[in-house]
Amino acid sequence: MQQYTEDELVARLREPASQRDAFSYVVGMYSEKLYWQIRKMVLSHDDANDILQNTFLKTWMNIEHFRGEAKLSTWLYKIAINECITFLNKQRNINNVSIDDTDVFLLERLKGDEYFDGDAAQMKLQEAILTLPEKQRLVFNMKYFDEMKYDEMSDILGTSVGALKASYHHAVKKVEEFLTKDL
Repeated sequence: MQQYTEDELVARLREPASQRDAFSYVVGMYSEKLYWQIRKMVLSHDDANDILQNTFLKTWMNIEHFRGEAKLSTWLYKIAINECITFLNKQRNINNVSIDDTDVFLLERLKGDEYFDGDAAQMKLQEAILTLPEKQRLVFNMKYFDEMKYDEMSDILGTSVGALKASYHHAVKKVEEFLTKDL
């Protein structure tokens, strides 16, 4: 597969003759990373697949609005995260759950997900992560699992690096407390 620089790829996405091929390249290049980012937020394989499709659909439909002020990957992550937040808010409404409550419905889905292959410790960690407020959960997942740099998170989430560091620190403390409370 041909390799493109970010600028070349964006130029190809803007050119009608190469747009489809360039978009296929983007899908191939970012599908797995975006899938796992989404999956960490919604936990269910099927929901993650649906949200990933929605993410690429929105990307395709809005590609002419991409101004190139941020990296393409940052723009894709923003779309994916917004799709996740929209999905989770709909699920909270369906399940009559406040945004401040633990998203227990996600844990129930995870327990019933045939694609989840984690052990009891992994399930306990996911349960701990679900006790976090949505923003802290997002920051925790991006930093802990994806080892994303704070600068990149700041671009994606539109939050200062200092606030992200504080959010991650609080999230880690809460997860540690949850995991050690019965010991």
